[in-house]
Amino acid sequence: MTATNLNETADRVRRRDASPVLRMSETAAANLDGNPADPADDERMIMNMGPAHPSTHGVLRLILELQGETVLRCKPVVGYLHTGMEKTGEQLSFLQGPTNVTRMDYSSPLFNELVFSMAVETLLEIEVPERATWIRMMMCELNRMSSHLLFMATNGMDLGAVGMMIYGWREREEILRFFEKVTGLRMNHNYIRPGGVAADLPDNWQADLTELLDVLPERLDEYDILMSGQPIWRDRLQGVGVLNTAEALALGATGPILRSTGHQWDLRRDEPYLAYDQVDFDVIVGTYGDSYDRYAIRLNEIRESLRIVRQCIETMPKGDYRIQDKKVTPPPRARIDQSMEALIHHFKIFTEGFKVPEGEIYVAVESPRGELGCYLVSDGGAHPYRMHIRGPSFVNLQTVPYLLQGGVIADGVAAVSSVDPIMGEVDR
Repeated sequence: MTATNLNETADRVRRRDASPVLRMSETAAANLDGNPADPADDERMIMNMGPAHPSTHGVLRLILELQGETVLRCKPVVGYLHTGMEKTGEQLSFLQGPTNVTRMDYSSPLFNELVFSMAVETLLEIEVPERATWIRMMMCELNRMSSHLLFMATNGMDLGAVGMMIYGWREREEILRFFEKVTGLRMNHNYIRPGGVAADLPDNWQADLTELLDVLPERLDEYDILMSGQPIWRDRLQGVGVLNTAEALALGATGPILRSTGHQWDLRRDEPYLAYDQVDFDVIVGTYGDSYDRYAIRLNEIRESLRIVRQCIETMPKGDYRIQDKKVTPPPRARIDQSMEALIHHFKIFTEGFKVPEGEIYVAVESPRGELGCYLVSDGGAHPYRMHIRGPSFVNLQTVPYLLQGGVIADGVAAVSSVDPIMGEVDR
């Protein structure tokens, strides 16, 4: 596992020389110093962008202080989608928890289920079977691909590349079809649960997945033709929304935002979980920390996820897909009709749940948007005493005022889109 810099990869992600500083006119630069280039042009205006605005990717409200079209200050306002999922999680049993958390980041629900299940398993001091570990890793990498494809679609639409919206949804749809075959649902699966996964992989899953993986590389090359090397696309993104490593670390940013600054941090490599230490992949990093780097990183992370999924197909071990423990997992469905003991076991685990030893734990995974963490406290009962989620979308939103300052409103759309926030995770 190595770190790959975007400037060292193929020509499709190389860029022409560009200043790493935020592009702005002489007038805008003078305005930031408090000395308007035109004394008559010193009037400032407060404007709301959102919460009902297509480029804010949900109900995000940005209060902008403008001087002409230049953004002097920006204040993100959240809370318009408050769902109370953390408090709800304290009323549900540990077995019911994945049903709740899967709805936070609805574009990558499997990561929410994974981090919660891993936290519960750590408190229980249990290890899931090897097959369950590899299934989890494979499904999460597919989910990373579908999430980044959604970003490609919406990012293209935000900047006027309407065709990209259609192409991104087209490829994402194929992945969601595979999810439906495996989990029964296209989204919000409740598939990864404490103790393993809800069901084993279906018949012929290798053939279905291989067919999907054979199609995607060519489609990704089409994205490069449509966007990466397109002069208009580069002009809209290069030098826009610049953030350096020190600022990103100070603000707690992770994921593609942090890696776009050149900082090589990926939990899959630096703090391996599941079986990531047994697969080969590269950590993609940028140089300039601008919107173009964040776009190119996500595009190339799809390619790396393809590599990981292919290795999962080749290495997938045999065995159980969940731990065989009466205290944690329900009995096989076939036994319910044959055994009264199994029927009682099934009834009790779904009505009462299972008890988790007293303690507290924090577990983190690398979601498509960065570090997704779950802090869980148990008092020895069947429900969490406290559950808190470290949502990367919420933390990454802190970078928005820095990305927008000094730019124009149109560049603000590109910068917010490059953050790729999911408001369901922000207002959890």
